[in-house]
Amino acid sequence: MDTLPDPAYAELYCLSNLSFQQATANVEDLLDRAKALGYAALAITEECSLYSAPRAHVHAQTIAFPLLIGCTLQLEEGLRLVLLVEDRAGYAALAQLISLARSRAEKGGYRIFLADLLPLSGLLAILLPEYRNAPAADHLVTELRAAWGGARLWLGLSLRYRGDQQRQLTALRHWQQHFQLPAVACTGVRMARRSERFLLDVLTAIRLRKPVSAVGWDLPSNGEQHLRTRQQLAQLYPAELLAESVHIAQRCRFSLQELRYHYPQGSCPASQSPQEYLQQEAEKGLLRRYPHGAPEAVRQQLQEELRIVAELGYANYFLTVYEIVSFARERDILCQGRGSAANSVLCYVLGITEVDPARAHLLFSRFLSRERGEPPDIDIDFEHERREEVIQYVFRRYGRRHAALTASIIHYRPRSAMRDAARALAFSASEQDQLCQQLAWWDGRRVLPERLQEAGFDPQHSAVQRLIIVVNALVGMPRHLSQHVGGMVLSETPLDALVPIEPARMSERTVLQWDKNDLDLLGILKVDLLALGMLTVLRRALADLHMRLADLPAEDPQVYAMLQRGESLGVFQVESRAQMGMLPRLKPHCFYDLVIEVAIIRPGPIQGGMVHPYLRRRAGQEAVSYPGPEVQKVLERTLGVPIFQEQVMQIAMEAAGFDGDAADGLRRAMAAWRRKGNLGPYQQRLLEGLAARGYAEDFAQQLCEQIRGFAEYGFPESHAASFALLVYASAWIKCHHPAVFTAALLNSQPMGFYAPAQIVEEAKRQGVQVLPVDIRRSHWETRARGRRVRLGLHQVKGLLRSDIERCLAWREADGNLDPETLLQDAGVGRQSLEKLARAGAFDALLGHRREALWQILALCKNTALALPVASKQPSTLPPPSAQSLCRDDYQQLGLSLGPHPLSFLRPQLEREGYRSIVQSLRRPSGTKVRVAGLVTHRQRPSTAHGTVFLTIVDESGSANLIVWPQRVEEWRRPVLHGKLLGVLGRLEKNGPYVHNIIVEEIQDYSTRLSDLRAVSQDFQ
Repeated sequence: MDTLPDPAYAELYCLSNLSFQQATANVEDLLDRAKALGYAALAITEECSLYSAPRAHVHAQTIAFPLLIGCTLQLEEGLRLVLLVEDRAGYAALAQLISLARSRAEKGGYRIFLADLLPLSGLLAILLPEYRNAPAADHLVTELRAAWGGARLWLGLSLRYRGDQQRQLTALRHWQQHFQLPAVACTGVRMARRSERFLLDVLTAIRLRKPVSAVGWDLPSNGEQHLRTRQQLAQLYPAELLAESVHIAQRCRFSLQELRYHYPQGSCPASQSPQEYLQQEAEKGLLRRYPHGAPEAVRQQLQEELRIVAELGYANYFLTVYEIVSFARERDILCQGRGSAANSVLCYVLGITEVDPARAHLLFSRFLSRERGEPPDIDIDFEHERREEVIQYVFRRYGRRHAALTASIIHYRPRSAMRDAARALAFSASEQDQLCQQLAWWDGRRVLPERLQEAGFDPQHSAVQRLIIVVNALVGMPRHLSQHVGGMVLSETPLDALVPIEPARMSERTVLQWDKNDLDLLGILKVDLLALGMLTVLRRALADLHMRLADLPAEDPQVYAMLQRGESLGVFQVESRAQMGMLPRLKPHCFYDLVIEVAIIRPGPIQGGMVHPYLRRRAGQEAVSYPGPEVQKVLERTLGVPIFQEQVMQIAMEAAGFDGDAADGLRRAMAAWRRKGNLGPYQQRLLEGLAARGYAEDFAQQLCEQIRGFAEYGFPESHAASFALLVYASAWIKCHHPAVFTAALLNSQPMGFYAPAQIVEEAKRQGVQVLPVDIRRSHWETRARGRRVRLGLHQVKGLLRSDIERCLAWREADGNLDPETLLQDAGVGRQSLEKLARAGAFDALLGHRREALWQILALCKNTALALPVASKQPSTLPPPSAQSLCRDDYQQLGLSLGPHPLSFLRPQLEREGYRSIVQSLRRPSGTKVRVAGLVTHRQRPSTAHGTVFLTIVDESGSANLIVWPQRVEEWRRPVLHGKLLGVLGRLEKNGPYVHNIIVEEIQDYSTRLSDLRAVSQDFQ
């Protein structure tokens, strides 16, 4: 007997894992599986979102499979339904409906009502009512039927082998007869395969923030919510319900390719076109930048850039960015463009970037090219404390429906997966902490049993084995939608008709539902408004000095001398231990040296083997050579070694015959090397072009290997030049005004590579007198005068600023500053007074901290009016010991101006053979030394092949420790978590300033610190 062919079927109700903890499979797997099963089409219908629409669209086109766009909604009145997009108008209606629903709730939620659906067109709806209820009682379906008619509504039925199939089908027939509506089969897919059921249960528990064992009826009843074979479906559903799914799919012909994005009109006079106005402003800017006349090369480059902008239609984009930067400058908000935009003369004359093209080697095609077909990408840094003013200006200027932040989809990493999985599997909170602490980022994307064994768990126990399986399944899955660090999208037409918009976690911000990487699909232009802490530091410091950035003297020899000694703590971009070690070797003596310094400690030059040849040539230890005159023209400024991305592109142009657009294609191929393993067609073209011009094959192959290094991460020269401006500015202030620089750094925290304790120690080393917090003299912020710094009250942890403002206003009015008066008359909170006392703010007034605390604690707690106790006699409490003061300082301030914590342990450490760091570093290179110190930094750069770098400090100074990869696992616990380490190692010196200790033994003495809160900057 011949078997009947499997029926045609299209799945119209399917969620992917971008519905966040509601499904297990990504859209690519779902589409691949649907095609393999012979489905006619697949609809991706996320919960009140279009998060996955761009990815689904791209993959569906790649595999040539029909995709339907839609979403699933739960009405506030109780009805669940699926909406499918029929045409372009329907897509806009759906995107705006989702935006409306999301705007009514906090981040992650939505609220939608029946009334919101009644006027919609271009959409089809599948209703999913409770069929066990009588149809006459469902007024929602009645109202929808009346508003939409019967041609766009269906009753959907999901059958999942729960033993009620016949009852469900009978009820469906009653509903069909009552409402005169067709019916359709739909599975409600949440998995690609049945085997993912365990993961769906765990995700449900994570979403509900309960252990799996406590979720109960909210768990799926079985594993049938997966893409099933058409044969299985034919056994469950009547043929007409399956056939109807194909009929619906044939009606939905919309594709994301139909969407059109329009950039908003830039601000320009009505009498001029945007291009004319841009040309006019560029000419004005050229005169401002070059009051004595612009170099001819710069003027010609500007005209060429303007021609390309006109040809590609990007005038409005540049005018918008110009307007944003002008707003910031009008309000004295420091800002500076960087990245590839710094290759542009146009950006420079408009004030968007600060890199003078007359001082740099620019490559405009790195920023914008005809061939690329991509919009320009301009990154602008603003002061991190004032960037929000700029973002809110953009929202006001363009409106909430025409401006939004770009989203970023956050995926599970091992540590977040471990915490969520452990909670879902009923591990206690302390066990969750214990499990997570043993994971390091370099362990890879899989959690191994030995990691859990190190945490004290038995990897053979069934609960632990389940945990490992679940964690490894979670890693890489989408966890939640976040906002991009600063990308903003603007649109002439309402953005919410292109991409749904939803509230961000931060107040007054809204975010698109698409990840930043998905925006290229529509050619959507993005402006990155980024936050940079160093700009805040510079603005504060320059305000104290009554200067502007332009007032700083150029090429100051004292600044370069300071940097050559490696004294760069707090200086922008060159404050890491690697940069501090590089500075004395590179010995910068001019601005361009700073450009190289910024770029050279990056994965690109390191992995391309370019660092040591450059240093040898710079030191005269290796001859500078060039394989040909074209290459010499490009590499002469870097001694024949390619340091920057642009240089690779320029070699391709000068020595291999590439034009600017082809060279930009080479850059993009470099970026894709990690995914593809080669440069595609550009590699052969590069080899042939070099060979045709007489270059040896060895040089060509070496160049390809260097390009491979840049594929990991290489700085463009324009980017490095932008940053070098800030390196010099911050170094100049540190060199000539260390107190002002210290105050600006402390007032701008959190930021940078160093904690306040290290910043204060560095200031003291520079001869700055740092004064403690004092209720009589400290302001909210730290202030500098001459070579003295007074710590601000902001440094005290947990203080309410409103309390301090009341306190300062009371002081300004000459009020008494004793605790009783501040509490009763000034209205300062009791907790704030206690924190001030513990931080020593009353010491100068009341003698010592115990006396201040005695007076505060003596104030009655439970009366409506805070009344003093009968006796006002001072206490007879002795002052706290130096060790107690040090502990309190670290707990309340994060630093201490008194003796270093190691000074109290020094006698014991001396008995155990540990010498001070300064004493040890004075010994000859190769000597065995034994030192101990608090860990301040831990680093494991990807380019170091597993080597871990630690920085420790004691009362005399700091030391850099190197732990080779083969020893890291042996000492994993102290390397990851030790606060106080004792080490035996071999001293290695490279010149007068670069000293390292190669670790041979490690001891963890953290328990000796008692409750001292020592904080390290770990793996930043």
